[in-house]
Amino acid sequence: QVHLVESGGGLVQPGGSLRLSCAASGIISSFDDMGWYRQAAGKQRELVASITSSGTTRYADSVKGRFTISRNNAKNTMYLQMNSLKPEDTAVYYCNLARWSTDYWGQGTQVTVSS
Repeated sequence: QVHLVESGGGLVQPGGSLRLSCAASGIISSFDDMGWYRQAAGKQRELVASITSSGTTRYADSVKGRFTISRNNAKNTMYLQMNSLKPEDTAVYYCNLARWSTDYWGQGTQVTVSS
């Protein structure tokens, strides 16, 4: 199995920054694609950013230019650097790993942006 644990969430003011981390353990392949999703209260879960094993990244339009996704394959860790945070970024952020027909998810970490 793959186990994913997110960390780094918290309460920040608009314009602030946070860095989320996702630690992966278990049987990890360098071919696995990973990504960050978020789900606001009462809203559908959405893809925030994704990164392939080779480092190719994609971002949702709402976060492009503000968020940066990265991964350290040697440490089996993925990161999401979030800058210029807005109240609409408030959500539970989930780490995802895609392997063949299976998606693995972490428990999520809460990010709240409020003044």
